[in-house]
Amino acid sequence: MGNILEVRDLQISFDTYAGRVRAIRGVGFDLRQGETLAIVGESGSGKSVTSRAIMRLLANNANIDGGHIYFKGDDLLAKSERQMQGVRGKEISMIFQDPMTSLDPTMNIGNQVEESYRKHFRSGKGEASARALELLELVGIPDAKRRMKQYPHQFSGGQRQRIVIANALICDPDILIADEPTTALDVTIQAQILDLMKDIQKKVSTSIIFITHDLGVVANVADRVAVMYAGKIVEIGLTDEIFYDPRHPYTWGLLCSMPTLAASGDRLYSIPGSPPNMLTPPTGDAFHPRNPYALAIDAQEEPPVFRISDTHQVSSWLLDPRAGKVEPPGEIRRRQEWFAAHRAAG
Repeated sequence: MGNILEVRDLQISFDTYAGRVRAIRGVGFDLRQGETLAIVGESGSGKSVTSRAIMRLLANNANIDGGHIYFKGDDLLAKSERQMQGVRGKEISMIFQDPMTSLDPTMNIGNQVEESYRKHFRSGKGEASARALELLELVGIPDAKRRMKQYPHQFSGGQRQRIVIANALICDPDILIADEPTTALDVTIQAQILDLMKDIQKKVSTSIIFITHDLGVVANVADRVAVMYAGKIVEIGLTDEIFYDPRHPYTWGLLCSMPTLAASGDRLYSIPGSPPNMLTPPTGDAFHPRNPYALAIDAQEEPPVFRISDTHQVSSWLLDPRAGKVEPPGEIRRRQEWFAAHRAAG
């Protein structure tokens, strides 16, 4: 399948009272037609800023300092605001973290879901209402025809998130961006929403960018995973490659921080230190102050991109042939051994 979206060397900063924050520092990735790409990382890593840049929904103090975002071959960064209004909602839609901030408490659900369809397709009320009912049934709202006349406060949190998903899908967009769509939900409802998104992916073949700080959430959802740190993608690969053959120390830390049934002991691992201050990003590899495996060169030069396979790329000096062999944590070694055996067995 071809690429529907190509992000190239994206650089974004924000003007603040304290100075200029370099939030995105050369981010690049592709999104293929019909795939789900998860972008993961701690808070402040640049995930949401990247997704909002695609939608051109950045704050007024944001500066796009360089790069390109190609959607179907056209650079979104070169489009006017009026042109982007024709893209948002119709060709690229977004699901936000808190459904209550996305829904108007004074409008019934039917009118809210219909609104985008009527605007983009200039349809009549009957056609838009039929389409809204179809989408509400698709996302699993029970007795949807009756409940279209109800208001957001009359629905549960999980149902509200389903309505937001229906709203995002009503114009049959090519790309759906889900920005932490399950964070505000309890684990049971979270699992239902993730299953729903997988099911929708099969039915409508929309490409999905799934933004989350929780690596465990994307294990059964994503086709590929991009790991972000300090405004850069430090590792990207197929989901199995990231989960079972990770190569960047930051990815190791994220995986070791995940609770598992096999974990022993009372304490869960946590990555030492804190993310860097992006007013003054560290020289070299931004992760080096927190990296127990850091080499001398990590504090001096940014690592290049090393290609592990056609699908797996990592930015870490540990992969330089001159670095010598480094043994990852035991949990990561077990994952790599399982992956190697599983791949060998076919």
